[in-house]
Amino acid sequence: MLSRRNFLLQAAGTSLVSSLGFLSWGPVRAGTRLPEIIRRTDPASSPPLAPAAGSRPYRPVLTLNGWSLPCRIQDGVREFHLVAEPVERELAPGMVANLWGYNGSSPGPTLEVVEGDRVRIFVTNLLKEHHAVHWHGQLLPNGMDGVGGLTQPQIPPGKTFVYEFVAKRSGTFMYHPHADDMLQTAMGMMGLWITHPKEPAKTPGYVACERDYVILLNAFDIAPGTKTPNVNTMLDFNLWCWNSRVFPGLEPLVARLGERVRIRFGNLTMTSHPIHLHGFDFHVTGTDGGWTAPPSRWPEITVNIEPGQMRAIEFVADAPGDWAMHCHKLHHTMGPMGHTVPPLLNVDQRDLEKRIKALVPDYMAMGQHGMADMGAMDMPLPDNTLPMMTGQGPYGPVEMGGMFSMLKVRADLAPGDYRDPGWYTPPAGSVAHEWIEK
Repeated sequence: MLSRRNFLLQAAGTSLVSSLGFLSWGPVRAGTRLPEIIRRTDPASSPPLAPAAGSRPYRPVLTLNGWSLPCRIQDGVREFHLVAEPVERELAPGMVANLWGYNGSSPGPTLEVVEGDRVRIFVTNLLKEHHAVHWHGQLLPNGMDGVGGLTQPQIPPGKTFVYEFVAKRSGTFMYHPHADDMLQTAMGMMGLWITHPKEPAKTPGYVACERDYVILLNAFDIAPGTKTPNVNTMLDFNLWCWNSRVFPGLEPLVARLGERVRIRFGNLTMTSHPIHLHGFDFHVTGTDGGWTAPPSRWPEITVNIEPGQMRAIEFVADAPGDWAMHCHKLHHTMGPMGHTVPPLLNVDQRDLEKRIKALVPDYMAMGQHGMADMGAMDMPLPDNTLPMMTGQGPYGPVEMGGMFSMLKVRADLAPGDYRDPGWYTPPAGSVAHEWIEK
């Protein structure tokens, strides 16, 4: 929708030759208007975006709890308009964060192009400090690499710069700031870039998949009762996210029984993440440098993704069920928690609990016998925060948070249907149960 704000931005950029703070090396038609600004704030997954008119064909991806940015194809060039700006993001029901992002969301929208495309990205800076965008993993001219002060002038507040280059190779890539890098990235400024192969059948290592998911790993440190991340935190984060969402706010991945599934990951946190998928083994088919050669692959059930890396895994969804997928650094599958609280395991708290309740009637002692009661109790929380362990499954508390979701595989799922099919109904006699000796 063209709001007054969007109209003024576009009117200011009517003549790109005269108004842009930085010109690309490619010719831009005089009098060209900026592409429409498209924003999205809904944290639900948007359906895969069909290729634009005039584009080479490709099978689009689905960004979990995110979306792909529509483009404009003009004179054979694929054009996008990114807007760097403050955003509000729901991390999960009950918690909203004040972040920075692109086009209304954090992460910013996924950019989808085709190998060989000439791509032009207009970046409008609506922050109150300067900005620059680095195209992580792209092979491009030095002046388009997006390192503020080194390869280009910084983008001042209120200005629009343009980047232009050819998407030379297919694969999974990212974009993120290279201006005030630590702060802007810690505030949620990042996004994914997918370059689809021009000739899929002739691309070594590439196999078409019926489902193609993309997930960006990020993290925040937001104190209970507040909304803005502590950007000075190095490693002690309390919200470990996929696409700026945490369980139970993350939607499930779904697949039809027998479909080939690809899941692409990018990591813009400050630590590694061993992502573990239950129920299947898979091959790592894509890395930072593109598709891996089939002879180099071996079966895995966990893929470790270091900071700044991208990985793509593939498998056939040949087992029905609701299969957990999560980071195997297990504190990354928990919600906000006090890391400085002393351990209370096996500590008798009855006398202390009685005394504290006289002052704080809602106080609840916990931790003496373990932490599982955290997943079941319904205790008051500070405003705008999440439980340490949460989520309900068909058999009770799931006791998870953070980087946790699930892959739901069903035989009766229609091709292209990404809706949550509900909980799996297993065959009779196939669920673990209490042993009763007879």
